[in-house]
Amino acid sequence: MGLFDFVKGIGKKNTASAEPQATPAASTNPAEPSAQEIANKLLGHIKALGLPVTGLSVSYNSTSDLATIKGQVQSQADREKIVLAVGNVDHVAKVDDRMTVATPEPASKFYTVKSGDTLSKISKEYYGDVNQYNKIFEANRPLLKNADDIYPGQVLRIPA
Repeated sequence: MGLFDFVKGIGKKNTASAEPQATPAASTNPAEPSAQEIANKLLGHIKALGLPVTGLSVSYNSTSDLATIKGQVQSQADREKIVLAVGNVDHVAKVDDRMTVATPEPASKFYTVKSGDTLSKISKEYYGDVNQYNKIFEANRPLLKNADDIYPGQVLRIPA
């Protein structure tokens, strides 16, 4: 799919971990996590969401705040959810999607949430009907736990 831009520092704090927490000495250092630590947390975050992907690898470049994801998914929807799961994390400003899709489909539109937005308001803009908000909610599960859990700067999938 290519390179996607996100707003760094606005995403949710990622506390997922691919490995057990570091030694106590690491907790006394308030410095930014290393690129490898961020990559491990992003990998753990994707796995925790249960999104189906094989051969998943995640790398992170702290100089450019770029996360690169590789692997194979069955659907375009799973691909987009993984890109959004990684991009909507506070340390990430860009996602380089190098995943392959077994069954290619047209891409969804992406929408960046603004202050005051609700899924109903976004639904009205894209579908002309506030009652279609559940279509957007379902398209972004498991990234969203409930329809009111959106925040400014977050990027959402908008299915056709």
